[in-house]
Amino acid sequence: MHGELQELGRAVKQAQYRQHRALDSALSAIGTTLAQWDALRAISRSPGASARELAEATFQTGQAFGTLVGRLAAQGLVERRPGHGRRIEHHLTPAGEQVLTVGHKVADEVLAACFSSLSNADRATLLDLLQRLTAGRDT
Repeated sequence: MHGELQELGRAVKQAQYRQHRALDSALSAIGTTLAQWDALRAISRSPGASARELAEATFQTGQAFGTLVGRLAAQGLVERRPGHGRRIEHHLTPAGEQVLTVGHKVADEVLAACFSSLSNADRATLLDLLQRLTAGRDT
């Protein structure tokens, strides 16, 4: 039993690793990285969110996200504004919105290729299974 579970865990990790490599490579062609594009997506989904909230949304530590958002701000893709109290809010700039939009197109192409060997029904089943595994869990 444990051999099968370990094989399953490894297969999930291998699929994720291949997907991330393909995304990072394709996104580099438009001048960004997977981590940067993921941060832009998180900020777009939650404009005004704090660094802590965004770090959680992108599966990063607060320190790693702070470094990343600093680079995004230096590139003119993200704006940090004072919020309530000591809170710093994060917003996309028009340039950040543009990178995000182009990144969505690139990601759609890469992910279509990554999942091309699965039928629509298989993709729906895989999505359902993964959502059931992660429902209500902090991972």
